[in-house]
Amino acid sequence: MSGSGPAIRARGVVESAKLTDPPEKRPVEPGAPPPVVEDSGISRWVPALGVVVLWVLVWAFTRGTDTLDLPNLSRTALHDRLTEVQNSLLEGRSTNPFMQFTNAIADIFRGTVDWLQRLISKPAFPRPVPQVGWLGVTAVATYVGLVVAGWRIALLVVASFLSFGVLGFWDESMDTLIVVLISVVLAVVIGMPLAVWIGTNARANAVVTVFLDLMQTMPTFVYLLPIVLFFGIGTSAAVVSTLIYALPPLIRIAGFGIREVPTTTIEATDSAGQTSWQRLTKVQVPMARKTIIVGLNQTTLAALSMATLASFVDGPGLGKPVLQGLRVNDVGTAFVPGVLIVVMAVMLDRTTTAASERSERVARGGGDPNRLRRRIVVGGGAVVALVAVYLSRTYVSLAEFPTYAIGGRISSAVSDAVEWIKDTFGGVTGGLKDAVTEYLLNPVQSLLAESPWYVSFVAIAALALVFGGVRALVISVACLAGIWYLDLWHDAMITLNMTLVATVLVMALALVFGVWMARDRRVDLGIRPLLDAGQTIPPFVYLIPVLALFGPSRFTAIVAGIVYAAPAAIKLVADGVKGVSPTTIEAGRSTGQTTWQEITKVQLPMAKGSIVLATNQGLLYVLSMTVIGGLVGAGALGFDVVYGFSRSEAWGKGAAAGLTIVLLGVMLDRITRAAADVRRDDRPGTRRAFHLRLPIGPPGN
Repeated sequence: MSGSGPAIRARGVVESAKLTDPPEKRPVEPGAPPPVVEDSGISRWVPALGVVVLWVLVWAFTRGTDTLDLPNLSRTALHDRLTEVQNSLLEGRSTNPFMQFTNAIADIFRGTVDWLQRLISKPAFPRPVPQVGWLGVTAVATYVGLVVAGWRIALLVVASFLSFGVLGFWDESMDTLIVVLISVVLAVVIGMPLAVWIGTNARANAVVTVFLDLMQTMPTFVYLLPIVLFFGIGTSAAVVSTLIYALPPLIRIAGFGIREVPTTTIEATDSAGQTSWQRLTKVQVPMARKTIIVGLNQTTLAALSMATLASFVDGPGLGKPVLQGLRVNDVGTAFVPGVLIVVMAVMLDRTTTAASERSERVARGGGDPNRLRRRIVVGGGAVVALVAVYLSRTYVSLAEFPTYAIGGRISSAVSDAVEWIKDTFGGVTGGLKDAVTEYLLNPVQSLLAESPWYVSFVAIAALALVFGGVRALVISVACLAGIWYLDLWHDAMITLNMTLVATVLVMALALVFGVWMARDRRVDLGIRPLLDAGQTIPPFVYLIPVLALFGPSRFTAIVAGIVYAAPAAIKLVADGVKGVSPTTIEAGRSTGQTTWQEITKVQLPMAKGSIVLATNQGLLYVLSMTVIGGLVGAGALGFDVVYGFSRSEAWGKGAAAGLTIVLLGVMLDRITRAAADVRRDDRPGTRRAFHLRLPIGPPGN
């Protein structure tokens, strides 16, 4: 995104660039005509259109030949060889040093989770209830919210915990929080040293960033297959996958904060004779405190997102009832735990955000003016929490949450509402699905998947060259070659089709709402909170309402991907358009430009960097959701991964599908990023951008 811009809050990957203002963003003399914005990107559409036209002509004569189509349950020799690799690793589990090491780690995680479960969520034999019951857990959590964030957050925490119990999912909610807590603690222990390293060492930053880019490009679903192989299923796989997925945000954001401490401040400390350790602990980390806590916010919400998805490998928590409902197409069953996941996400997001704001006020001397009153409240809260813990250990009624029928009634009501919606609006939703499928999905899929594989290969590579240059071409050729080698070319093209179609629709929404928000402050104030809330919700949850409306199909995955990706894309476009110089806009108005001309001739061309970035994010978000959509009938690579999970003899095909998804993600990411870089480089007066890639979704960041 060009210009300094506002901070981007975003549950996948955001890239922010600091650029010197190019000529078109410099002040314009009143009355002077607006600067002509040379859109070098327009020239790229001409050869791109030529590539597509030539592709269509070749497709018309070769359609249906050499498509490398592989039936859903079929496997190739490569897939079977990958399965044999898995079998050999499992057979040598007791003798292979690396497998012994991962088994030991898995045992530690299983033991830790089991101990915490017996502490707060399941009976601790011979006790019929946990060591600390619901009253004590709620009191302690509320006290923590009070201390780190204030009384408003304390009220949010107590309301959230009570909702977990009242709606009948106390144990599952506590299990989810246990996995998140362990993962976040380990992420801090592992991630902060790495953040300090990349924040103080440019070479380390260059090396580590490559791995962080790869980790953040991979859809969440793909993490699970290799982790299950080395750590088994259950709690250990849930913790490891959640930890790995949650690490990059903290490392990248905290490292960025440390690196952005002003050089003048560092030079001043050096002149005072401070050591490197003193500089780090007394200057760099304290000055980066707010950014570090933002990184913790991102990591916490990323952990929640992965912890719910880990239910697919028998991880404990709220993801299990959601997955159960999705598998049998029962929206009512999935609805209540899905809502509680959202409640938990909002609670964690608001708590860490409020903690960040409070720490900033305290650091600047703007803490609570009545410190004595705060100390009394904090001390009294500690006493109340300890008393609640004692009571919950003493009385069974205060240890085991009472049973209410509210959750069941809500599930039944939702199921009835879904049936009513289907009966009432089935024609509308069905017509929308049929229209998009017939006029958009099927034609693009036919071109991608029914062309000879080598034709699609060459055409995609040519488009990569047109939009991203030689760098994008080299990476795309390597990724396409890998996709071909993995024997899932046809399924990859179908997944690519769903991703591209959904991204087009996402960008249509982003342009409409982004421009609207940028031009009307009241609209921005009304819509932005909804977008922030949308980015807080884990992707798994989006499948529930969309499944209710459209049933299991690839269209369901596409709509879920649109809903999941749209908030980040809309905000990026809005912030980019809003960042256009007001002086330039006024100059255009003085020449008699219409509103439409102002938007299309000035604001959108000058915000093209943000638009390309929004496209990048939309592609990666949608790809992630279309893969998860394999759970609700999306087919293609998502189904292959699910099939590999469910059948041991098909593990190799699932692994190949996972690798194919990674290659698709890397290719799409690099093409759009290279396109953004080429556009920046084409503009006079710009310098190479420094990239900060922040996770976007689920973290409401």
